[in-house]
Amino acid sequence: MSKVIIKNTFLSVIVLLISFEVFAQEGNESIEEGLDPVLLEKLKNIETMEKLLEITKTDSITTGMINEEREEKFLSARNRQRELLEEAKIRLNQEEERSVRLQQEFEDNEKVLEDIGETLRIRIGNFGELFGVVRQVAGEAIATVKNSLVSIQYPGREGSLAALAETRNLPSIDQMKGLIVTMLEEMTKSGNVERFNSQVILPGGSISDAEVVRVGVFNAITENFFLKFIPETQSLQVLARQPARRFRSLADDLFDLEDGYTTMAVDPSRGQILGLLIQAPGIGERINQGGVVGYFIIFIGLLGLMLSGWRLKLLKDEGDAINRQLKSDQASDDNALGRILSVFNQNQDIDPESLELKIDEAILREVPKLEKFHSIIKVFAAVAPLLGLLGTVVGMIVTFQALTLFGTGDPKLMAGGISQALVTTMLGLIVAIPLVFLHSILTSWSGSLIEIIEEQSAGLIARNAGNK
Repeated sequence: MSKVIIKNTFLSVIVLLISFEVFAQEGNESIEEGLDPVLLEKLKNIETMEKLLEITKTDSITTGMINEEREEKFLSARNRQRELLEEAKIRLNQEEERSVRLQQEFEDNEKVLEDIGETLRIRIGNFGELFGVVRQVAGEAIATVKNSLVSIQYPGREGSLAALAETRNLPSIDQMKGLIVTMLEEMTKSGNVERFNSQVILPGGSISDAEVVRVGVFNAITENFFLKFIPETQSLQVLARQPARRFRSLADDLFDLEDGYTTMAVDPSRGQILGLLIQAPGIGERINQGGVVGYFIIFIGLLGLMLSGWRLKLLKDEGDAINRQLKSDQASDDNALGRILSVFNQNQDIDPESLELKIDEAILREVPKLEKFHSIIKVFAAVAPLLGLLGTVVGMIVTFQALTLFGTGDPKLMAGGISQALVTTMLGLIVAIPLVFLHSILTSWSGSLIEIIEEQSAGLIARNAGNK
C-alpha cells in the first residue's frame, strides 16, 4: 500500500513539473524567480522516479539542518537579550541610588550656601550698599565712555568697567581705583584739544590713516574735513556732507595751529547736529523736489532775467544817445529823438497840421521799440506764482494719495509731497518778485524816454507854428 502512495506522489510531482515547464515555456518567469535555483535545476534534470526520491530526501535533510541552525541562533539571541535586560536593570538601580545621593548633597550644599551668605552679609555690613553703588556707577560709566569721543584716542576703557559692573564678588581696591581714574580721565580729556593719529573711514568706504584733531568730546576734524564719531563701531567717519565754508575754514585754522589760540565752532550735541547735515537737502536736491513744474518755473525765470537784462542795456544805450541828441543841433539816426528831428527837418515847409501828423507817426514808430518785450516780462512775473500754485496742488495730491494708501503712521510718507508743494511755491515767488521789480524799472525807464520824445516833439511843432 505504501508503494502505491509513493508512486502516486511521484506522479503528482511529475505532473506539477510538466505544468511548470509548460508555463515557463509560455513566458511566465515569475514562478522560476520564486524557487531555489539549485532545486529548480535538479528538478529539470530528473529522468527517473528513483532520482526524484533521492533529491527529495536530500533536500529534506538540508532543510532540517538549516532550521536547526536558525533555532540555535534565535535561542542564543534571546538569551543575550535577557542578559542585557538584567544589566540595564542593574544600571537603573545604580543611577537611582546616585540620584538620591546627589539630591541629598544638593540640599546640604544649599544649607551651607545660606549659612555662608548670611555670614557674608553680617561681615559686609554697610559696605554692601557701597559696593552696590560702585557697580551701578560702573554700569552708567560704560555708556558714557563708549559714547565719548575720547575713546577713539584711548580705546579699551569700557572693558574694566564692564567687569566691575557685572561682577558678583566684592570689588577690590584696585578695581575701585580704576573706576575713579577712568572717570577723572574722561573729565580731564573732555576739556582738552589734542592731536593724534587714527584710522578714518572715507566717503567711498575705504579706510585711511590720518592725523586727527579732537576738540574735547564735541568735534573731531582732519585736514579739510569734519569727522563723525560712530559709537557702535568705535570709529571715525568723514561726513558725507560737510558744513558751510565758514565752519570748514575755522576747522582748517585749528588743524594748522601749532600753538596759541584760534576760533572754532563746536557741536554741543556731540555730533548729532553735524549728523543731521546728511539728511538736510542741498539746493540741487530742493530743486529736484519741485519736479517738472519747478524746472519750468526756473526756465521762465532765467528767460525773464535775460530779457530784462537785455532791455535794460538797450534802454541805457538809448537814453545816453537821447541825452547826446539834446545837446546837439544835428539830427542823428542812432536814437529815437534824432530820427524824429530828421522827420521834422524834412517836413518844415508843410502846414502845421500835416507836420504834427508826420511827427506823431514817427513817435508811434519809436514807442514800440522802447517797450519791446515788456509785456512778456510782465506775463512771466504773473505766471511764475501760478505755476508755483500748480506745483502746490500736485504735491498735495501726492500727499493725500500717500495718506490713503499708508495712513498717517509714518510722517516721512507725506514729506515728499509736502516738499514738492512748498518748493514750487517758493520757486514761483523767487522768480516773480525780481521780475515784477524789473518790469517796473523797464516800464518807468521807457516811459521817461517816451515823455522826453513827446516833449521835444511838441516843442518842435510849436516852434514851427510860431514861425508860420
